[in-house]
Amino acid sequence: MKTELCAYSVDACRIAQRLGVDRVELCASPAEGGVTPSMATIERVANIEGIDVSVMIRPRGGDFLYSDDEFETMLRDVAHAREAGATGVVFGILTADGRVDVERTRQLVEASHGMEITFHRAIDMTADYEAAVEAVIEAGCNRILTSGSYDKAIDGIENIRRAVEISQGRIEIMAGSGVVAANASQLAAVGVDALHFSAKCMVAGAMEYRNPRISMGGSDAVDEYALRTVDENEVNAILKLIK
Repeated sequence: MKTELCAYSVDACRIAQRLGVDRVELCASPAEGGVTPSMATIERVANIEGIDVSVMIRPRGGDFLYSDDEFETMLRDVAHAREAGATGVVFGILTADGRVDVERTRQLVEASHGMEITFHRAIDMTADYEAAVEAVIEAGCNRILTSGSYDKAIDGIENIRRAVEISQGRIEIMAGSGVVAANASQLAAVGVDALHFSAKCMVAGAMEYRNPRISMGGSDAVDEYALRTVDENEVNAILKLIK
């Protein structure tokens, strides 16, 4: 059973390595669900010994139907991730009618040769989940990250179980979204190869002066003086349960 932390900073990746997590999924922009991080960030994380680094290849937030320009950016980001020292990449690409775009996924797989390849939760947005599992296998990916076509993995556990049955060892199945110590054992029991979690917690930033008239993110719902970090107790609890 492998473990993967969804990480949005170099610091989070250092915490993951220190606690014994196997791999990080390195992203930027948590408010958008994760997009491609900067090359400098990838380089810094790749220099952390003892942990694998899978880089999110996603040019924007929103859906997973990409223009030709966006797809070209994804191909270039794969090359940049390799140059920066990443051990893997994470992507997902769909057609307008909610199927896995097998042809473009194959192109990304070919561009990612030598790195581990995860097809992310775009699979949970498909019109036919079981057909999508087969399509990702056909395209040549190494791993599927899935919540079983539900918002939280624990709610989609029966679909995740079905994905494990369909895969028959041809591809790794990794459960993710809402994975916590309270449900980690239950999710692990369906036979997944890995668990993906964020163990997110927010802490107050060190800024003393705060201008009350401005929100740089354009939303009063976002606390721009709160910093995202990793709940080490939660990570340790998950690791204790499944290792």
